[in-house]
Amino acid sequence: MAGDWKRYSLGELFDLIPGYAFKSADFKASGVPVIKIKNVKAGSVVLDNLDFVDTTFLKSRQDKVVLDGDILITMSGNRYDGSKDTWVGKIAQFRSPKPFLLNQRVGILRPKKNVTLDKRACAYFLSSDAFQQLFIAIATSSGGQANLSPLQILSAEVQLPPDDEQHAIARVLGTLDDKIELNRRMNETLESTARALFKSWFVDFDPVRTKAEGRDPGLPTHLANLFPDSLAESELGRIPATWRVEKLGDLIDLAYGKALKDGNRQPGTVAVYGSNGQVGWHDEKLAEGPGIIIGRKGNPGVVTWAPTDFFPIDTTFYVVTKAECGSLYFLFYALKDHGLASLGADSAVPGLNRNMAYMSKQLLPSAGVLDAFDLRVRPLFDRIQKSNEQSTSLASLRDTLLPKLISGELRVPDAERIVGGQV
Repeated sequence: MAGDWKRYSLGELFDLIPGYAFKSADFKASGVPVIKIKNVKAGSVVLDNLDFVDTTFLKSRQDKVVLDGDILITMSGNRYDGSKDTWVGKIAQFRSPKPFLLNQRVGILRPKKNVTLDKRACAYFLSSDAFQQLFIAIATSSGGQANLSPLQILSAEVQLPPDDEQHAIARVLGTLDDKIELNRRMNETLESTARALFKSWFVDFDPVRTKAEGRDPGLPTHLANLFPDSLAESELGRIPATWRVEKLGDLIDLAYGKALKDGNRQPGTVAVYGSNGQVGWHDEKLAEGPGIIIGRKGNPGVVTWAPTDFFPIDTTFYVVTKAECGSLYFLFYALKDHGLASLGADSAVPGLNRNMAYMSKQLLPSAGVLDAFDLRVRPLFDRIQKSNEQSTSLASLRDTLLPKLISGELRVPDAERIVGGQV
């Protein structure tokens, strides 16, 4: 560590603002988003899978509003079991100008009024592995859960360089995170484009309705000719003439995932999926990608796309297509629209009833239209995958540089040269 770095307790630098204990009845389908422990991951705040409360809480709980740039810390979690994203003491910087509220057991580390520091640099320092291990070590256990008190957090010590070096470290590591964020926003746009095309063709039937009205659908002639020019009555209401309604079970099989405990997973490049998305990595695949995973237990009905070979664990089903419909891209969006979560099994543990899912009705377009959809959507999914691969590589580089910058093993100019060759 450089000699001019100074040691501080977090209490000398920050005020700790705990979240608010919202009641279960407070949460709504829309309103003001609330950041919970689940949204604070390793080094980032994930602003999806959000819960909401009424907008009146913005006035009554102004002291619990999260500000752009705030440093968040999870005050409850696991020690070492489960994913690292569930460990106690996760640190991430919140980056959004929109108003969010903070739930209980998440705290805000906000610099004291008389303190000058680079919040982004501090967020990097506190999210380092050294601090993660410290927070786990000082947390107290209760009922199998580890908890951090405000006193424990504020008593922890950190060494900081002078302001100019803080800014430089934040700049070099921030370059990587800014590119990751740019990739994330681009992926949102690409996915939104694919989803909008699915809705236009297979939900709103825009090309068919336009042709039925005698207007040009605005598509190349060979593509426009694939769509019928009228609607017909069906079990699902009015649908494009010549398209069919089938049982979901005639189009796909839902194969069971396989048990794979954390301790049995080997380092590798095969993504492991649980009922709510990716949960780790392994060196062996269970199914070839791309593919679709559906939550069976725990988070029933959650539909996840796997771009490469994958290993779905025993809380999931994975989709095996039948000859009637080979378009995974179409099925991915169709399954998301099925409301599978409502097809629960009669069990104490929420679960998806496979037989009920098989009986669900599904619109089946013509093979030509499905092929045309695949032709347009596949490149979007491929770009999303390449972007995600780049972001994974950039995050790995950031996590490699961080401890070296903190220890003084690597100087900022050297780190800047490394980063400059990657972005």
